[in-house]
Amino acid sequence: MLLNSAHGRGRREAVRRIRSSEFAAWRRQRPFVGGVLTVLAGVEMFFSGQLDIGKIHVQLGIEGLQATIIPILLVLLGILALTMPVHRVFYGVIALVVSVYSLVGVNLGGFFVGMLLGAVGGVLVVSWMPRTATDAAPVTRRQP
Repeated sequence: MLLNSAHGRGRREAVRRIRSSEFAAWRRQRPFVGGVLTVLAGVEMFFSGQLDIGKIHVQLGIEGLQATIIPILLVLLGILALTMPVHRVFYGVIALVVSVYSLVGVNLGGFFVGMLLGAVGGVLVVSWMPRTATDAAPVTRRQP
């Protein structure tokens, strides 16, 4: 019985290592940090639009419509940047513009936190570059 449980534990450990290496390979092929920050910006803005702290409920623009559409758009742009990294520049620029516009449209950009997350996420999505075959190969130097 002891041998069987040790074998099962080793098998689970091997499966966990394979899954983590597959996730790491998937993550390296995408603007992962920028996409996640953009999604977090949308989630934060959505909840800040629903938040009512005493008399600090700042809402400019069409009541409720912008406070719902802008966060959903940021979450969608972050997910699209993760799933289709070929179009990362388009998604990143739109995320940057929408997050800056949220300063006016959604409770001062989610009390500035969501706007900053979205702006940084959009910039990271735009600036991310995929690795090429020459970048992935290690450089070897000759010793003199």
